[in-house]
Amino acid sequence: MVRYVGFSIVPLLLSSTMVLANPAGAAGDYPTATIVDYVLGCMQTNGQTRQALESCSCSIDVIASILPYDHYERAETFKSMSLTTGENAGLFRESAPAKAARTELKRAQAEADVRCF
Repeated sequence: MVRYVGFSIVPLLLSSTMVLANPAGAAGDYPTATIVDYVLGCMQTNGQTRQALESCSCSIDVIASILPYDHYERAETFKSMSLTTGENAGLFRESAPAKAARTELKRAQAEADVRCF
């Protein structure tokens, strides 16, 4: 026999599944392609193993919990543009915004290394 308790359990179930679907919180703000790109690059460096997959996935989750996506995107843009050649590449290596963005990303990556590797 089923008894009616007086409240609906549906909202409770929906809210609990939303929490379980996104345990990292801020990682949901990062596009899937960015997360996959990071994990694949990380695994290329750290090995193509299940342990590397778990550590690299943890790493991007930690970074996402520290840096909003727009800060991450800015830092990655400065980083990739600083690798180009020519006179204009110096702007991406030596400007104050570029240095600040790279420093912020390095701090987040260092925290991720401590927590995940």
